[in-house]
Amino acid sequence: MTSVEEPARPGERIRDAVRTRAEILDVATQEFARAGYDGARVDEIAARTRTTKRMIYYYFGGKEQLFTAVLERAYGVIREAEQRLDVDHLDPVAAIRRLAELTFDHHERHPDFIRLVSIENIHEAQHIAGSEMLGRIGSPALDVIRRILASGQESGLFTADVDAVDLHAMISSFCFFRVANRHTFGALFGRDLLDGAQRAHYRAMLGDMVIAYLTAERTAP
Repeated sequence: MTSVEEPARPGERIRDAVRTRAEILDVATQEFARAGYDGARVDEIAARTRTTKRMIYYYFGGKEQLFTAVLERAYGVIREAEQRLDVDHLDPVAAIRRLAELTFDHHERHPDFIRLVSIENIHEAQHIAGSEMLGRIGSPALDVIRRILASGQESGLFTADVDAVDLHAMISSFCFFRVANRHTFGALFGRDLLDGAQRAHYRAMLGDMVIAYLTAERTAP
């Protein structure tokens, strides 16, 4: 029987460290999303976790590094979802609609991600620019979009000569706006963009817009 004085085994220490780090990131995500980078306090994050301010600095180095780690994990979640997306068996129209739906669903389920990105834009992406991980992570969605666009153009289904980054921005902008501007849009126009009764409508509308853009006849400039 192990005594209470016996130190934890190496494997147990590793599991504890992983669990503690994840708990800190969970609470830090909520606090940064709620109060912003400038308003968030490491003391508050420590008080809401089973650790101390000293341990937070031990794991992450400081508030700036903690916020960067929060961003890295938040972007990692959507990149992982993009990597799991399997659309190779679909025709180009169905494939691009599925990709748009993935972004729609993810942004709706992760409002903290939207807030964190908005906060990072206020700080001119300085934390992202300083992150080696985010500099390498890119976007698996871009590779998927490029394959879908190439397939659609080869088959003649897509008439537009579209850049993958532009299309990614088009999809993301609608999904981001719907969550980020929910309250101001509702106050101005009396319509809740996250109303559950309208969810299917907006989800289909996004796919329709993207497909209409890719299949529209265009005249030369």
